[in-house]
Amino acid sequence: MEAGRSKRSDALRNEQKLLAAAAEVFLVSGVDAPIREIAAQAGVGTGTIYRNFPTRADLVVAVYRHQVEACVEAGPRLLSELESPLEALRQWVDLFVDFLVTKHGLAHAMQSDSSGFEALHGYFLERLLPVCADLLTAATKAGEIASDIQAYELMRGIGNLCIGREGDTTYDPRRLVKLLLDGLQGS
Repeated sequence: MEAGRSKRSDALRNEQKLLAAAAEVFLVSGVDAPIREIAAQAGVGTGTIYRNFPTRADLVVAVYRHQVEACVEAGPRLLSELESPLEALRQWVDLFVDFLVTKHGLAHAMQSDSSGFEALHGYFLERLLPVCADLLTAATKAGEIASDIQAYELMRGIGNLCIGREGDTTYDPRRLVKLLLDGLQGS
Protein backbone atom coordinates (compact mmCIF):
# COMPACT_ATOMS: atom_id res chain seq x y z
CA MET A 1 0.00 0.00 0.00
CA GLU A 2 2.81 2.40 0.84
CA ALA A 3 4.42 1.86 -2.59
CA GLY A 4 1.17 2.93 -4.29
CA ARG A 5 1.08 6.12 -2.29
CA SER A 6 4.70 6.85 -3.10
CA LYS A 7 4.08 6.29 -6.79
CA ARG A 8 1.08 8.60 -6.74
CA SER A 9 3.06 11.33 -5.01
CA ASP A 10 5.90 10.86 -7.53
CA ALA A 11 3.41 11.10 -10.38
CA LEU A 12 1.92 14.24 -8.84
CA ARG A 13 5.38 15.79 -8.43
CA ASN A 14 6.22 14.95 -12.05
CA GLU A 15 2.95 16.46 -13.24
CA GLN A 16 3.61 19.64 -11.23
CA LYS A 17 7.11 19.82 -12.73
CA LEU A 18 5.67 19.38 -16.23
CA LEU A 19 3.03 22.07 -15.65
CA ALA A 20 5.62 24.51 -14.29
CA ALA A 21 7.81 23.87 -17.33
CA ALA A 22 4.86 24.35 -19.68
CA ALA A 23 3.97 27.63 -17.94
CA GLU A 24 7.54 28.90 -18.44
CA VAL A 25 7.50 27.94 -22.12
CA PHE A 26 4.05 29.47 -22.64
CA LEU A 27 5.23 32.69 -21.01
CA VAL A 28 8.12 33.00 -23.47
CA SER A 29 6.73 31.34 -26.61
CA GLY A 30 2.95 31.41 -26.19
CA VAL A 31 0.48 28.55 -25.90
CA ASP A 32 1.24 27.41 -29.43
CA ALA A 33 4.83 26.51 -28.45
CA PRO A 34 5.93 23.11 -29.76
CA ILE A 35 5.27 20.23 -27.38
CA ARG A 36 8.89 19.11 -27.82
CA GLU A 37 10.01 22.47 -26.36
CA ILE A 38 7.83 21.89 -23.29
CA ALA A 39 9.09 18.31 -22.98
CA ALA A 40 12.71 19.48 -23.15
CA GLN A 41 12.09 22.13 -20.48
CA ALA A 42 10.42 19.52 -18.23
CA GLY A 43 13.06 16.87 -18.92
CA VAL A 44 10.48 14.36 -20.19
CA GLY A 45 9.57 12.81 -23.51
CA THR A 46 6.73 14.15 -25.64
CA GLY A 47 4.85 10.89 -25.01
CA THR A 48 4.70 11.72 -21.31
CA ILE A 49 2.98 14.99 -22.10
CA TYR A 50 0.48 13.36 -24.47
CA ARG A 51 -0.27 10.59 -21.95
CA ASN A 52 -1.17 13.17 -19.32
CA PHE A 53 -2.69 15.79 -21.62
CA PRO A 54 -4.08 14.28 -24.85
CA THR A 55 -4.82 17.68 -26.43
CA ARG A 56 -3.14 21.07 -26.32
CA ALA A 57 -6.31 22.49 -24.76
CA ASP A 58 -6.03 19.91 -21.94
CA LEU A 59 -2.45 21.02 -21.29
CA VAL A 60 -3.28 24.73 -21.43
CA VAL A 61 -6.24 24.33 -19.05
CA ALA A 62 -4.06 22.32 -16.64
CA VAL A 63 -1.37 25.03 -16.76
CA TYR A 64 -4.05 27.66 -16.18
CA ARG A 65 -5.36 25.85 -13.08
CA HIS A 66 -1.79 25.18 -11.87
CA GLN A 67 -0.95 28.89 -12.10
CA VAL A 68 -4.18 29.94 -10.39
CA GLU A 69 -3.42 27.62 -7.48
CA ALA A 70 0.19 28.86 -7.32
CA CYS A 71 -1.14 32.43 -7.01
CA VAL A 72 -3.67 31.36 -4.38
CA GLU A 73 -0.96 29.69 -2.29
CA ALA A 74 1.51 32.54 -2.77
CA GLY A 75 -0.68 35.28 -1.26
CA PRO A 76 -0.80 34.06 2.36
CA ARG A 77 2.77 32.74 2.15
CA LEU A 78 4.11 36.12 1.00
CA LEU A 79 2.16 37.93 3.71
CA SER A 80 3.66 35.68 6.36
CA GLU A 81 7.23 35.76 5.01
CA LEU A 82 7.61 39.46 4.19
CA GLU A 83 7.62 42.35 6.60
CA SER A 84 5.81 44.64 4.18
CA PRO A 85 2.30 43.76 2.97
CA LEU A 86 2.90 46.11 0.02
CA GLU A 87 5.98 44.09 -0.97
CA ALA A 88 3.88 40.92 -0.63
CA LEU A 89 1.30 42.50 -2.94
CA ARG A 90 4.01 43.49 -5.44
CA GLN A 91 5.48 39.98 -5.52
CA TRP A 92 2.02 38.43 -5.83
CA VAL A 93 1.15 40.77 -8.67
CA ASP A 94 4.34 39.69 -10.45
CA LEU A 95 3.11 36.06 -10.31
CA PHE A 96 -0.32 37.23 -11.42
CA VAL A 97 1.19 39.00 -14.45
CA ASP A 98 2.99 35.79 -15.47
CA PHE A 99 -0.33 33.99 -15.21
CA LEU A 100 -2.17 36.62 -17.25
CA VAL A 101 0.40 36.63 -20.03
CA THR A 102 -0.04 32.85 -20.31
CA LYS A 103 -3.83 33.08 -19.98
CA HIS A 104 -4.28 35.28 -23.03
CA GLY A 105 -3.69 32.33 -25.35
CA LEU A 106 -6.18 30.16 -23.51
CA ALA A 107 -9.30 31.15 -25.47
CA HIS A 108 -7.53 30.40 -28.75
CA ALA A 109 -6.25 27.05 -27.49
CA MET A 110 -9.73 26.02 -26.36
CA GLN A 111 -11.13 27.10 -29.76
CA SER A 112 -14.92 26.99 -29.73
CA ASP A 113 -15.43 25.87 -26.14
CA SER A 114 -16.63 29.24 -24.85
CA SER A 115 -18.60 27.63 -22.00
CA GLY A 116 -15.41 25.92 -20.80
CA PHE A 117 -13.53 29.21 -20.98
CA GLU A 118 -16.30 30.98 -19.02
CA ALA A 119 -16.22 28.26 -16.35
CA LEU A 120 -12.44 28.69 -16.02
CA HIS A 121 -12.84 32.46 -15.75
CA GLY A 122 -15.35 31.94 -12.93
CA TYR A 123 -12.88 29.60 -11.21
CA PHE A 124 -10.14 32.20 -11.64
CA LEU A 125 -12.22 34.95 -10.01
CA GLU A 126 -13.49 32.70 -7.22
CA ARG A 127 -9.97 31.61 -6.27
CA LEU A 128 -7.97 34.82 -6.81
CA LEU A 129 -10.25 37.69 -5.76
CA PRO A 130 -10.13 36.79 -2.04
CA VAL A 131 -6.32 36.50 -2.11
CA CYS A 132 -5.92 39.89 -3.79
CA ALA A 133 -8.44 41.41 -1.36
CA ASP A 134 -6.49 40.05 1.62
CA LEU A 135 -3.24 41.54 0.27
CA LEU A 136 -4.89 44.91 -0.34
CA THR A 137 -6.46 44.89 3.14
CA ALA A 138 -3.13 44.06 4.79
CA ALA A 139 -1.31 46.83 2.87
CA THR A 140 -4.07 49.32 3.78
CA LYS A 141 -4.01 48.36 7.46
CA ALA A 142 -0.21 48.72 7.48
CA GLY A 143 -0.62 52.24 6.08
CA GLU A 144 1.37 51.34 2.98
CA ILE A 145 -1.38 52.20 0.53
CA ALA A 146 -3.89 54.99 0.81
CA SER A 147 -6.42 53.60 -1.57
CA ASP A 148 -9.86 52.10 -1.41
CA ILE A 149 -9.34 50.16 -4.63
CA GLN A 150 -11.22 46.90 -4.78
CA ALA A 151 -9.50 43.62 -5.66
CA TYR A 152 -11.59 43.21 -8.82
CA GLU A 153 -10.65 46.72 -10.02
CA LEU A 154 -6.95 46.11 -9.44
CA MET A 155 -6.98 42.69 -11.08
CA ARG A 156 -8.98 44.02 -14.05
CA GLY A 157 -6.59 46.96 -14.46
CA ILE A 158 -3.56 44.67 -14.37
CA GLY A 159 -5.29 42.35 -16.84
CA ASN A 160 -5.90 45.21 -19.24
CA LEU A 161 -2.25 46.23 -19.06
CA CYS A 162 -1.21 42.66 -19.87
CA ILE A 163 -3.33 42.40 -23.01
CA GLY A 164 -0.79 44.37 -25.05
CA ARG A 165 1.86 41.69 -24.45
CA GLU A 166 0.27 39.16 -26.81
CA GLY A 167 2.05 39.32 -30.15
CA ASP A 168 4.47 42.06 -29.05
CA THR A 169 7.55 40.75 -27.29
CA THR A 170 8.91 44.31 -26.94
CA TYR A 171 6.05 45.26 -24.60
CA ASP A 172 6.57 44.42 -20.94
CA PRO A 173 3.44 45.10 -18.90
CA ARG A 174 5.43 44.99 -15.65
CA ARG A 175 6.61 48.58 -16.14
CA LEU A 176 3.06 49.91 -16.28
CA VAL A 177 1.88 47.55 -13.54
CA LYS A 178 4.65 48.95 -11.33
CA LEU A 179 3.38 52.47 -12.04
CA LEU A 180 -0.14 51.34 -11.13
CA LEU A 181 1.05 49.85 -7.83
CA ASP A 182 3.15 52.93 -7.09
CA GLY A 183 -0.02 54.98 -7.57
CA LEU A 184 -1.73 53.01 -4.79
CA GLN A 185 0.74 54.50 -2.31
CA GLY A 186 -0.73 57.95 -2.82
CA SER A 187 1.21 60.93 -1.57
